[in-house]
Amino acid sequence: MPKYRLLTQDELNELEQEFINYLVVNGITAEDWEDIKKNKQERAEEVLALFSDVIFEGVMRKIKFLDNKSPQSLKSFQCLADKIVLVGLDVSTTINLLDVKQFQQILDQSPNDVKVYNTEKKYSKTRELELFDMIDKGCEISDGILFKNLCLVLPNN
Repeated sequence: MPKYRLLTQDELNELEQEFINYLVVNGITAEDWEDIKKNKQERAEEVLALFSDVIFEGVMRKIKFLDNKSPQSLKSFQCLADKIVLVGLDVSTTINLLDVKQFQQILDQSPNDVKVYNTEKKYSKTRELELFDMIDKGCEISDGILFKNLCLVLPNN
């Protein structure tokens, strides 16, 4: 049973060379792999699960920022080693925050309809599992630009 999830066939196809290297490092030749796939389905699934975990673990460790966007809410997360920091922006009116012109109009005409906030918390699971769950629920890996821009509009305490 994988820690994260099994890679899809398309993902495996894209990682073919990495998978071959993984098999070699683990002492599984091409002939052995063909035999395992054909005659030992449970073992083949175990190998795929372990490889999937290695790939996802590597990706999760590299994440520094995640974003979650919806028409009325922007949330950006800085993923530190021991905690996660959230900077968010909510709009109480029905506009599309992703439409820059609409958003700018709200900021200019009704700044009270905009709520900017921040908070932080320690991870409730391992960092990597928590980030994986967040991605699974709609967050996207980002470059941190949204996080930094939202920090600029935070009210001074």
